[in-house]
Amino acid sequence: MNRITTPFSYSSAVIAGDYVFLGLHRGFGETFTQQMHDTFGHLQKTLLQCNASLDQVVKVNVYLKDIKDLPEMEKVFCDYFETDKFPARMTSTTEFFDADCLMMIDGVAYNPKSE
Repeated sequence: MNRITTPFSYSSAVIAGDYVFLGLHRGFGETFTQQMHDTFGHLQKTLLQCNASLDQVVKVNVYLKDIKDLPEMEKVFCDYFETDKFPARMTSTTEFFDADCLMMIDGVAYNPKSE
């Protein structure tokens, strides 16, 4: 097992066998769309550290501060995943500790060593 640590009380990823478990990732920016794109940039960097990529992500949980951002989230997902190759997803709303945070993503990637 390998961990991509953070200075906080969680790992940004844990590699366990053929799976990469992605901890919370958030982005920064003034708008929801900016935060989404920044979040995906952080996810891609973390996956790269795990020798994986977004096309290996099989499951994500998306947490939105406001459900009204769901249609924009759907659009942004199409910038990062091919049509008909989206990961399984659960989207929910929640409050965040950081007042400026509009969304977070965590998930799981499948990265078989034999392929």
